[in-house]
Amino acid sequence: MGRLIAVANQKGGVGKSTTAVNLSAALALGGSHVLLVDLDPQAHSTSGIGVAKAAVGVSIYDVLINGLSMTSALMPAPVKGLDLAPGSIHLAGAEVELVSLPRREFRLRESLKPVLDWYDLIFVDCPPSLGMLTVNALVAANEVLIPIQCEYYALEGLSQLMESVNLIRRKLNPDLRIGGVLLTMFDARTNLAEQVAAEIRRHFPNEVFQTVIPRSVRLAEAPSFGQPVVTYDPTSRGAEAYVALAREVSARAGQPVVAE
Repeated sequence: MGRLIAVANQKGGVGKSTTAVNLSAALALGGSHVLLVDLDPQAHSTSGIGVAKAAVGVSIYDVLINGLSMTSALMPAPVKGLDLAPGSIHLAGAEVELVSLPRREFRLRESLKPVLDWYDLIFVDCPPSLGMLTVNALVAANEVLIPIQCEYYALEGLSQLMESVNLIRRKLNPDLRIGGVLLTMFDARTNLAEQVAAEIRRHFPNEVFQTVIPRSVRLAEAPSFGQPVVTYDPTSRGAEAYVALAREVSARAGQPVVAE
C-alpha cells in the first residue's frame, strides 16, 4: 500500500507545489510508481507537471464534491511512472461546499482507498491555508512534509500548523506523523539564510531533511515550460537537489532508493 504524504504549510510561496511536482517526478524517474494529487485551487502542480488546465476533464473537485470515483480523475503525467489527479479553480468553492457534506473530513481518504495499492507513494499538494481541503489531506495522509522558506518570518505561523497536525492526530488520524521539514529557497550568499536554517534545525532537530533546496533560476523557469526541473534541466542545482531529496524520502519511506 502506498505511503501518502501531504505537502503542507499554510504560508504561501514556500515551495509547496514546486516540491510536490519535482519530488514526485524525481521518484517516478527513479522507478517508483507515484500519484500526485493537486488539491490547490491554483492548480500549479497540474500545469507544472505539464498538463494544460484546459485538458482536464474530471478533477479532484468532482471527486470530493460530486462523488465521482478517483479512477475517473486519474490521468498520466508526461513523466513515466507518474499519474495526476488534477486540480481545478472550482476547488476555491470547495471549502464552503465541504462543510455541509457527510464525513466531510474523510472525503479524500475514502476516495483514495480504491487506488492506494496502485502506487508506491502518493503526494498531495495542499492549498496555502488550514481549511477543509488541507484537513482532508492531513486526515488521509500517513505523514506531512513541511516546506519552509529560508527567509525572515519563516517560523511565523508554523506553530499554528503544528497545532492543526496535533489536533488531527488526536481527533481524526492518530497515525499522522511529521515526515520531514524541507528548507527551500536557500541563498548561500546571505547570512540570514544560514541563520534561519540554523533556527529551523533547532526547532526540528530530527525532522529537517539534509537536502536543502537552493534558490535557482532554472527551478523558477521550469513551470512556465510545463515541466518539472528534473526533466527541464536535469543538471541544474535545483534538479540535483530534488533528486537528492527523492533519495532521502525513499530511504525514510522504505522505497527503492533513487539512483544517482
